[in-house]
Amino acid sequence: MTSPHRQSSLRLVLTGITKRFPGVTALDDVSFDVRAGEVHAFMGENGAGKSTLMKIGAGIHKPDAGHIEVEGARVTLGSPSDATDLGIHTVFQELTVLDNLDVGQNILIGQEPMRGGVWLDRVALYREAQAVLDRLDIKLDARAPIRTLSTGQRQMVEIARACGETPKVLVLDEPTSSLGRQEEELLFALVDRLRADGVGIVYITHRMSEVFRLADRITVLRDGKHVVTAPRADFTREALIAAMVGRSVDERPSGSAVEDLHVALRVEGLARGSVVRDVSFDLHAGEVLGVAGLMGAGRTELARLMAGVDAADSGQMHLFGEPFAPGNVADAIAAGVAYLPEDRKTQGLILSLSVADNIALPNLGRLSRSGILSMTKLRELATIWSAKLGIRAASPQVAVDTLSGGNQQKVAIAKWLATEPKVILLDEPTRGVDVGAKAEIYALIRDLAAQGAAVMVISSELPEVLQISDRIAVMAHGRIAGIVPAEGATEESLLDLAFTEVQDGQGVAA
Repeated sequence: MTSPHRQSSLRLVLTGITKRFPGVTALDDVSFDVRAGEVHAFMGENGAGKSTLMKIGAGIHKPDAGHIEVEGARVTLGSPSDATDLGIHTVFQELTVLDNLDVGQNILIGQEPMRGGVWLDRVALYREAQAVLDRLDIKLDARAPIRTLSTGQRQMVEIARACGETPKVLVLDEPTSSLGRQEEELLFALVDRLRADGVGIVYITHRMSEVFRLADRITVLRDGKHVVTAPRADFTREALIAAMVGRSVDERPSGSAVEDLHVALRVEGLARGSVVRDVSFDLHAGEVLGVAGLMGAGRTELARLMAGVDAADSGQMHLFGEPFAPGNVADAIAAGVAYLPEDRKTQGLILSLSVADNIALPNLGRLSRSGILSMTKLRELATIWSAKLGIRAASPQVAVDTLSGGNQQKVAIAKWLATEPKVILLDEPTRGVDVGAKAEIYALIRDLAAQGAAVMVISSELPEVLQISDRIAVMAHGRIAGIVPAEGATEESLLDLAFTEVQDGQGVAA
């Protein structure tokens, strides 16, 4: 999209920025700028330095070298309030809206209108907050409690708060990481409106489709150094990936056939309330079964039933021909079924513990004798799986919260693969990781299937489902709308199934 502001002044310029932390140079002489009325996409693998550079622009970190200019004037950003005072607003991936407040209170937090300098003027507060929402064409009521909103709506409130007064620069950090497709389109429309209003937008994402949909220019960092800045039109998908990872990446789909494979897990009439309703399918040893669907379709709820996290109301499962009814996660693990939950930070890992401790958690029985944990076996297990998955950490003893998102995800996967499962359920296995880490996880999933494991992959990214799967099950309204071969399927055909009004019984299966 061409903006009338494209050739106007530079809004934010960071020049020659260097930032060091103990034992690592996070940024090495990096320069970056954003212009009024443009979307400047900022890409790179996890650990490339994107977040560090943006935190410098937001006043959270101070650079060791280099300088910052806002609209041509050199400035010093000693705190986040310095940045916001200059019109630089950042919406981070981890949302900061407060659940105990309503929409209007969140939008004007810290800027509440007062009467006589003492009393909160609620009428003015909701009038001003609603004016912000209306100006941005965000269809929300300023009086609505935050706790009643979806993740996408909360994201819109966060942006509205940043845009209470039209910012000079708006930084969006992975804004669609937890959004459904419909919510994404609302966000994209909002970005387009802000760009047309002359806002300079820094857009950080790992999703290629968003970059080619929104960006005017693209900057790539690798290992803390600037690689390239160029107009979007100068990049192909392959060239952008190569710039990010420093090499070409094999993104070929597996394309395996499943007709002659043995059934590993048979699911028959599985149901729980209204979220999973009469679901039946076979998962074969040696296949990757992708599971697609809109938010709320029941994908995660299905995986939780299969993994023993939740109990089914009805239905049955058979694991290699034997009845399988896990009463809890431990029962599933013992039977050879592993489940990677979608949120690694709150469900998949204990971030304060080390890599070794996290990998050991579901494997304590194997690492203990007479109730005494063998530290030697623990270290050996962590070393083996760190090497197998290419976990980049100074040692298995470092805390997981010091690692990049991609390496955290590898630890979360490693802890379950170390249980030597026969059936692997992966819920959003590449959420929030960079292109290089995605390619490595894809290769790992294909290798697991090639070695005979039955793998089910739930993903909100249709290109990912199409790329990695042998077959794809599409869920709608708690049921399976259809199961189709990945070969020949398209995003459009999957969406058609996802919007299907499924009646009693299953949809079309291949």
